[in-house]
Parts: sequence; structure tokens; C-alpha cells
Amino acid sequence: MALAHQFEYLKPGSLQETVEILSQAGHRAQILAGGTDLIPWIGEELLCPEVLVDIKEIEELAGIARGDHHIRIGARVTFNELIDSELIGRGFPLILEMAMAVASPGVRNRATLVGNICSAVPSCDSGPVLLVHQAEVLVQGASGERKVLMKDWFLGPRETALQAGELVTGVRLPVPEGKGDGCYVKLGRYRGEDLAQASVAVLTLPDDCWRIAFGAVAPTPMRAPGIESLISGKKITDEVIVEAQKLVPREIAPITDVRATRRYRLHMVQVMLERSLRASQSRCANGSPPYGMKLI
Repeated sequence: MALAHQFEYLKPGSLQETVEILSQAGHRAQILAGGTDLIPWIGEELLCPEVLVDIKEIEELAGIARGDHHIRIGARVTFNELIDSELIGRGFPLILEMAMAVASPGVRNRATLVGNICSAVPSCDSGPVLLVHQAEVLVQGASGERKVLMKDWFLGPRETALQAGELVTGVRLPVPEGKGDGCYVKLGRYRGEDLAQASVAVLTLPDDCWRIAFGAVAPTPMRAPGIESLISGKKITDEVIVEAQKLVPREIAPITDVRATRRYRLHMVQVMLERSLRASQSRCANGSPPYGMKLI
């Protein structure tokens, strides 16, 4: 893609150097990691940065690390790295399933989880899954590091809590107490590089604790507190599913756009909710269906 817009290209060698550049450039700068959203947006003149800061070789932003009670996913980690990670596959299979649903292998080789939430499109795949995992976004600026809860991260379409002069260094997820299973279901118009028409993330924890989030059916990815409250502490039965489906129109606010109508999204989210709840409960009980299996 040819870029008519001119900008200064910088490639710092450390996190400290990056912070210094951003503190001076402020709103004039954009971060380049995978670039799968940023470069097309610059090409379409949706963004016109004066400074492009390439962080692809900053070691402090690489890797997936396990702490005492959490894991940290660095800002450079791509979706294919998530798929290949034994730590993710063993302890966070819902993230694995989400990563497998992102675009195509070529895109997943470049696109990063952090870039996905920084782009903050309503249909981003990472948002619902990080919401049910109650993740924190790690933000670095000239005054030091701050942590933003995932529920406070998305402010609107393409709008986040990130301030001028800051960059996201990674996300941190608490390690669930006990085994956690779940399901990520993404509705698209076709297989391949399509944005979600709607998505559902379900996480089930011991004692039938349920967390549910939706994507592409509101201005931002969102939790579903009404449905969570309804099914909390319960096994998934036909009756419970029917009652949960009745709450869907109260929880989401879909629109009609080029990818789907509001009515279609409302109907399909109810279908996806049923399948994801049943799959989550089944995976918790006997490990089936396998993660990555298409449910819609």
C-alpha cells in the first residue's frame, strides 16, 4: 500500500528511549508494532501521524511471562505467538481459541494482542476475552507505569484510556484459582480475514462462576452483568439458557451496518450464547469439544 502521508520514522532501541520520544511528540506520534490496523488507516488518511515510532525490536516488550499470580503478555507478542505458547494453551485456552479466530495466518504473524486493543474497534477479538479474564493494561509514560483495568480501557469506538505520551507495554491477567474453561465464538460473513459481525466470550470457573462478554454489538466490547447474575452458581440447562437468551436485548446495543443488521445480530447473539455456554460447561466436564473447533 502506497502512503502519500509523510512522517518521521523512528526506531528506538529501548523502552526508556521510546518513552522519551513519546513524551516530546505527544499526540503527533503513533506506535508501530504489527501495523495491520495502523498502516491501512494511514493509507486511508484516517490517521495522519507526524512521527511513527517502531517498537518491534524493543526486548522489554517481548514475550509471555508467568508470575506468582498472573501472566504478562508483552506488547510485541503476536497472535501466532499466543497460539504457539504452551503457557497460554495450558492455562488460558480461551485466549488460544480467540487467537485462532483472528484473520489469517499471515495477519496473525504480524498482528499483536496489544495492538488489537489499542485500535479499539468494537469488533476487536481480544476485547471480550480480556474482559472475562479481568485483565489489566500496563501503560508506561514519563511519570512511570500505571495499570488500567480492562473494564475501564475502552472509552468508545477507536478510543481508549491511553493518554498522549504513553504506550502500552503489555497486559497482565490473573491466574484463575482452580481450572477455568470457556468458549469464544465469532460470527463472520466468510472464513478468512473478516471482522466479527458479533462475538461472545464465556469463561466458567469453579463453583459455576460465569463471566460473559460480547463484541461488535455495542460501541465497545462489553461484559454482560445481567446474564452473569442470572446464571451465577447454576448448571447450564435448557431452562437457564432460555432465560439467559431473554436478557440479550437488554445487554447489547447492536447497530445495522455493512456487515449485518441489528435484528440479525440480536438473533445470532442468542444462538451464539447458547452454544458457548453449552461448550464451556462440556469442556469443564470432559474436555470436549476441543478448543478451536468451529461452533457456528
